[in-house]
Amino acid sequence: MTEVRNNWTKEEISEIYHTPLLDLIYQAATVHRENKDYSEVQISSLISIKTGGCPEDCAYCPQAARYNTGVDVHAIMPKEEVVAVAQKAKDGGASRLCMGAAWREVRDNKDFDKVIDMVKAVNAMDMEVCCTLGMLTESQAQRLADAGLYAYNHNLDTSEDDYKRIITTRTYDDRLQTLEHVRKAKITVCSGGIIGLGETVEDRISMLKTLSNLPKHPESVPINALVPVKGTPLADQPRVSVWDMVRMIATTRIIMPKTVVRLSAGRTEMSTVEQAMCFMAGANSLFAGEKLLTTPNPSFDTDMAMFELLGLTPRKAFKNGRPNESKEIKEMSINEVIG
Repeated sequence: MTEVRNNWTKEEISEIYHTPLLDLIYQAATVHRENKDYSEVQISSLISIKTGGCPEDCAYCPQAARYNTGVDVHAIMPKEEVVAVAQKAKDGGASRLCMGAAWREVRDNKDFDKVIDMVKAVNAMDMEVCCTLGMLTESQAQRLADAGLYAYNHNLDTSEDDYKRIITTRTYDDRLQTLEHVRKAKITVCSGGIIGLGETVEDRISMLKTLSNLPKHPESVPINALVPVKGTPLADQPRVSVWDMVRMIATTRIIMPKTVVRLSAGRTEMSTVEQAMCFMAGANSLFAGEKLLTTPNPSFDTDMAMFELLGLTPRKAFKNGRPNESKEIKEMSINEVIG
């Protein structure tokens, strides 16, 4: 059985990353079979509960207010609408709903109160609930945990050295601090990155080193391929090679053997064969539904056809147990939450 380690060096990760491709895939597939049901893939659905107008300057993001990308700004969604989307996603096979808001950080206001109500409502539907809302304080993370939040997504995006080229409105340490707050609240951590930003291979390896050497590995690591958006500084970046995606997924699988590795943004550009290579290399989760926040994504029907072809099965919610829940939430029926 592969050892879980938190002391990887850049040299070790680099050696894995640069392994001849077929050997790398074989090694990753072997680790995957040792630690996971390799045919089981979690289906998640991602919705934007508050769109556009973000004050950050993330160079890849169409929701940044400073870029003219054609994204319409929308206020926070009503809870009832979120519940309807969640039900549609669940009916389509999703076991996790991720809710994203275009905020720099969470503020203790009525909008955050609304998010708390959404978390309670979706949790009561027996779905894992994930949020990505920007930076969090300890008390805000605890409040989300008390509402039944299962996971919090806060990506590192790239390496610490490359970070300032991509984002200047918050620091790498800000991101790591939010992950600490999430971990203290006993919410599972979802944190990964994006490739195709113009980073070097060394940057990719450095990012994986940071993630794998956290005190506890993230329960979920999304590997995103940049989707270039007109109007952003990275609009002209070439499409990242599928073989780069396979290398990143395989390396992540080997150095974080028990982590769920998410095949995330960029799937619309991949053929079924290319996605199959990613699953063979150790990916065991994807986002389904026609949008990832504001960018296109394959439909549930398309993904279900791929699952049938490849012999994949959807993973059930809460396979590793539920998060800590308050007595109040456990006793609350779905009708009470939604009503």
